[in-house]
Amino acid sequence: MPRRYHPALVTLHWLLALFLIGALIAGRFILTPQDNADPAKLISFTLHMGLGLTILALMLVRLGVRLGTAHPPRVQTGKALPDRVAPLTHWALYAVAIAMSVSGIVMSRQTGLPDAVFGDGPMPADFDDVPARAVHGVLSMLLMALIALHVAAALWHQFIRRDGLMARMWFGPR
Repeated sequence: MPRRYHPALVTLHWLLALFLIGALIAGRFILTPQDNADPAKLISFTLHMGLGLTILALMLVRLGVRLGTAHPPRVQTGKALPDRVAPLTHWALYAVAIAMSVSGIVMSRQTGLPDAVFGDGPMPADFDDVPARAVHGVLSMLLMALIALHVAAALWHQFIRRDGLMARMWFGPR
């Protein structure tokens, strides 16, 4: 059994961490406050949608690599709650990130946004009445909470338990 995760999985983990955090920050602090009539919003949407599609593709690849490669055994802390919550959190990160990308695709299709962003169609006046927008927003909050929990757990392992867990998700001999 390897001591570290497969290098492809490590690369995808850190790349997706950057992309997910970037997309969440852009969605919350750039896209949401921008008026839809602002021409700069089209540029923001183009980047956000491209990043969302990239995240979806990489998440699916990462899931395939995760399921198809040997990985280190699950860490046992001796504490029932963290030992049960950790695997659920990891799988929830996959599920919510993929669902968020899908909800973004559904929302963009329902509003004709691809025509505005990639063609010459009109920009929707707003997204307030689009059910997929509400789902996308709830999923973004859930994803932020899961990422915060994941980072807090990693820091707990690194600085409180000092068990070397984070080294498993880095490069080196397997």
